[in-house]
Amino acid sequence: MLANRSEFFPQLREEAVFSDILETEPQDLLERSGLESGEVSLLHGGPPCTPFSKSGYWLAYKRAGEDPRASLLDEYIRMLRGVQPKAFLMENVYGLAYRNQNRAVLERFLQAARAAGYVVEFRIVLAADLGIPQLRQRLFCVGIRRDLISGSSRGWEFEWPEPTHSGPHETRTGWNENLPVHVSAGQALASLPDEINPPEPEEVVDGTYADALHAVPAGENYLFWTAERGHKAPQFKWRSRYWSFLLKLHPDKPSPTIQGQPGPWVGPFHWDSRRLRVAEVKRLMTFPDDFTVLGSRREQQLQLGNAVPPDLGRAIAAAIADELRCLDSAPSPELALAA
Repeated sequence: MLANRSEFFPQLREEAVFSDILETEPQDLLERSGLESGEVSLLHGGPPCTPFSKSGYWLAYKRAGEDPRASLLDEYIRMLRGVQPKAFLMENVYGLAYRNQNRAVLERFLQAARAAGYVVEFRIVLAADLGIPQLRQRLFCVGIRRDLISGSSRGWEFEWPEPTHSGPHETRTGWNENLPVHVSAGQALASLPDEINPPEPEEVVDGTYADALHAVPAGENYLFWTAERGHKAPQFKWRSRYWSFLLKLHPDKPSPTIQGQPGPWVGPFHWDSRRLRVAEVKRLMTFPDDFTVLGSRREQQLQLGNAVPPDLGRAIAAAIADELRCLDSAPSPELALAA
C-alpha cells in the first residue's frame, strides 16, 4: 500500500498517515495536517463492525460481547480527546444499537464522547430512504464540540438528511407515499452496459443447492422450499437457515444488504440464478462505474460489502458540513451575551 499509494490514490496528499491506530498518536495526525488541537473540522472513523454484526452470532464470544476488536471504539475516543475536532462522525453496523450485549458498548462510547466535550446524537439510517437501491441500515453517531454551541440561542439538534424516497421495510406499517418509491435493483442495473459488466467465472452456481436456487422465485429465499409455504417436496424446515440463504433479488424491489463475506449459498443472488458481478455490486452500492476495486474477486466483495454506500456517506457528510457552516456564521457566545 505504501509503495503504490501514488499509483492507486493519485489525489491523496503526502501528509496521509498509513498506520495502525493502535500505534498512532493524535499528535501524529495533527502534525501531519499542520493543525493544532481544536482546529480540525471533522474526525471520521468506522471501527471494524465485525464484533457487532448479526453475522457470526453462532460464535459464543460474539454473543457474549467479548470480541477483542470491539475495543477499537475506545481507540476512536482516544483520538477524539487528542484531536478535539469541531465535529465527529462514527459509523457502524446498526447491530451496535441492539438491545443486547452490544448496547452497553454503544452507551459506553456515547458517554465517553460526551465526557470528551461533545453533544452527541445517533440514528439508524436506511440507505433506501436516501435513494440507494439497497435496504441497508447503518448506525451513524454525530457529535459537535460543546463549546461551539454553548450560549447559542438556537441550541443544538442535528439536522439529519431528509428522506428522498420511501417504501416498505421490515416492520413498517406505513410510509410517505408523497415521496418517490425506493429505487429498485432492476432500476439500478438496467442501464449497466454489457461492456463493463461481462460474465464472471465466479457467477456460475453449481453444487449441492444449485437446483434449489434455480427454483426459488425472484425476491424469495429458501423458505420457498418449506412445507409452511405449501411446497409439495420440502427440502428445508421452517426458519432453519439464516434468512439470506438462497435469497434472490427482485427486480422491482431494492436489494437486501450486500454482504462482505457471504457463504457459498448466501445471497442476494441475481434473479437469473447466478451470483452478482462486481459491476452490479458497485451499482447497488452507488459506487461509480469506473471506480477500480483491487484484489481477487473475494477481496473485491469484501471491500464493497463492508463499505458505506458513497451516496449515503455523501448525504451524512453534507448535513455535517451544513451544521458547521451554521455554527461558523452564528454569533459567538460573547457577542450573544453582550447583545
